Amino acid sequence: MGRAPSTLTFDPYAEGMANEEQQQAWAAQGIDWVENAAIFEAVLAPFADAVMHAADIAAGERVLDIGCGSGTLLQRTAALGAIPLGVDISEPMVQAARRRVPEATVILGDAQTMDLRAAAGGATYDRVISRFGVMFFDDPVVAFTNIRRATAPSSRLAFVCWREGDNPMFTAGIDVLAAKLESPPAALDPTAPGPLAFGNPERVRAILTDAGWNDIALEAFDGVCNFGIGGSDGVEERLALILANRTGQQARAELESRLGADGWAGAVEQLRDELRRQRVDGVVQFPGRTWVVTATNPD
Repeated sequence: MGRAPSTLTFDPYAEGMANEEQQQAWAAQGIDWVENAAIFEAVLAPFADAVMHAADIAAGERVLDIGCGSGTLLQRTAALGAIPLGVDISEPMVQAARRRVPEATVILGDAQTMDLRAAAGGATYDRVISRFGVMFFDDPVVAFTNIRRATAPSSRLAFVCWREGDNPMFTAGIDVLAAKLESPPAALDPTAPGPLAFGNPERVRAILTDAGWNDIALEAFDGVCNFGIGGSDGVEERLALILANRTGQQARAELESRLGADGWAGAVEQLRDELRRQRVDGVVQFPGRTWVVTATNPD
């Protein structure tokens, strides 16, 4: 999801961020996520379940959520009686998480560079979790070293990330609009910071090993991304996410200018028809292919 970068508002809890490009991008993308929070919550629910199961959080444990977004895992952590602290580089999402989980500490900052123990009053963390929030670091080895140093001995890391190969989340319906553009967005670089950066399992193992983590395991997990909410067929929900992402926004700007309002409306209706054709058992749904990654801090 993406829009042109916007300026972050001042936050007294903000920490220094090394990755300025990601910071600026997520200032805008975070607005899209917050506006479509109900859709994301439903579609990504299986992956939140997978992380929480892998993390095995107990009451009283201090839990660090990297890329906490609007607070899904923070809320579930708090419900277990644990002590949640979230970090995210997106100011709109941090504000949303604070509203949603007032009992959690939520900080605007970059986990690659910030003093994570200071954020917890000098305490160490018993668990580190993340749902699709760890793939955006400039230097992931530095980031995961910094994260590990903030954890207690034998603490557990558990996160979910997109797996390499076909992932309809990034293609289903989007290709309809991309085909109409004179210069479609470039394909995502699987080695650059971004949603697909941890798709290769050997790269993930190498990063975590170099950062000092032990007992590294990657388990393939295929959850169903179901866009049907409240009995809907999911067409409008998937359409909303496509029109909010970088391809959708580029398509609207270009096609409205080139074809006029009616031409743009026609393109949207064509996309809607394509999504209807892609329904499975009457609902827009497809597999989300991910890794569930776990590791421990030996120190």
